[in-house]
Amino acid sequence: MAEGPVSVLVVGGGFAAGHAVTTLRAEGFAAGITVVGAEPHLPYERPPLSKDYLQGKTERDSVFNHPASWYSEHAVDVRLGATATALDAAARRVTLADGSEVGAEAILLVTGARPRRLPLPGSDLAGVLMLRTIDDSEVIAQQLQHTRHLVIIGAGWIGLEIAAAARLADVAVTILEKAELPLVGVLGPEVAQVFADLHTEHGVTLRMGVGISEIVGDGTRATGVRLEDGELIDADLVLAAVGAQPNVELAEEAGLKVDNGVVVDAGLRTSAPGIWAAGDIANAYHPVLDKQIRVEHWDNAKQQGAAAARSILGQDVSYDRLPYFFTDQYDLGMEYTGYMAPGGYDEVVLRGDVPGREFVAFWRSEGRVLAGMGVNIWDAMDPVRELVTSRRVVNADRLRDTSVSLTDL
Repeated sequence: MAEGPVSVLVVGGGFAAGHAVTTLRAEGFAAGITVVGAEPHLPYERPPLSKDYLQGKTERDSVFNHPASWYSEHAVDVRLGATATALDAAARRVTLADGSEVGAEAILLVTGARPRRLPLPGSDLAGVLMLRTIDDSEVIAQQLQHTRHLVIIGAGWIGLEIAAAARLADVAVTILEKAELPLVGVLGPEVAQVFADLHTEHGVTLRMGVGISEIVGDGTRATGVRLEDGELIDADLVLAAVGAQPNVELAEEAGLKVDNGVVVDAGLRTSAPGIWAAGDIANAYHPVLDKQIRVEHWDNAKQQGAAAARSILGQDVSYDRLPYFFTDQYDLGMEYTGYMAPGGYDEVVLRGDVPGREFVAFWRSEGRVLAGMGVNIWDAMDPVRELVTSRRVVNADRLRDTSVSLTDL
C-alpha cells in the first residue's frame, strides 16, 4: 500500500478529478476519498463534446471516466451538484453551497475553467450558446437540427470544431473573428492558413478582422449579429467561442498564490501546505521548459490529475510532460505537442504535402524545435517530443527533407 494522507478531498468533478481518484486507488491508497463537483454528472472527458459526441457518432456513456458502479466499488464518495463556495486553506476544509463542510488531510483543486462570456448587448438572449458541459453539447446538437444559419463568434479550436460539425449537418456557418486568420495566435499565419482554407472549402463563410457591436433579437431570441461597421448578419443560432477562464476564485479567496491560474510547483503543490492543483487551473512549473505554464487541454487534465495523485501520496513527482492536443475537422486530423508562446518562434518549417494536408510543421527558435504538429500523419509525436526535450539545434533543410526519417532527425 502506498504511503499518503489519511483522507483526500478532490474539489472539482471533471476529467482531472476522475484520473486523480483512479490513480489514488491504483497506487494502493485505501483511505477515504471524497469528490465534490458542481455538475450533476460523474467525471467525463470534454473533447467529444465538440467532435464525435456532438455529431452523434458516439454514445453518451462513452465520454465518462467510469460508470457509477466503479466509484461505489472503490469506495469513492462522489457528491454531484455540490458547488464549493469557500476554502479554509489552514484547516483544509471546504464549504459547499448548501452550507455543509467537508475536509481532508490533503486537498486537490481541479475546478477547471468556464467559457468567457461575450461583453456585448444581447449576449443573454435565447439562441446564444456556449460549449463547456455535456449538457451544452446536447443542447447545441438539438438546436442544429432546426438551424439554417449558425454564426460562430471566435475562430479557435472549439469554434472551428463546431463549425465542422454544423457543416456536416448541412447547416450554413459564418465565423466572425477579430484576428486576420483562424488560430493565428496559436499557430502563426503559415499554418493558420491551412485551417482557413479547410473551412472555406467546406462552405464556411469566414469573416476575419471584424469587430462586433451587439447581438440583435426579436425581444426573446437572437436573430443576428451586428458588426461594428453596422452590417447585420442574420442568424438562427449564435455560438460564443471566445476562450475560457480558469475557475480560480476559490483558491484566490483562500489566499493561495494565483497568477494566470493557481501557481504550483513541478509536483503540483500550491503555496498552501497540503493543497495541490491540477488541470485547467494549474499554472505549473515545467522543468523541461523552465517556466510556469497553464494548459487547457484534455491530455493535460488527464496526466496532471494522475501526477497530482502520486504527489499527494508522497511520490517524487516532477511533471514534465509536454503539452499535447489534437483536433478532428472534416477529413483533417491533427496532433500537436510542445510549447510555443504567441510570436515566440523564428520560423515554421513545413515537411510533406501541405496542399494535400498531409504534413508535419516544426516551429523553431534559434535552430531548436519548440513544437511540432502532424496533420494526417500519425507517427510524428514521439520524434517531435524528443526534438523539443533534447533542445538540440536541427538543420531546417533536414527537417524539411521527407527522405530523412522522422526518427533520424
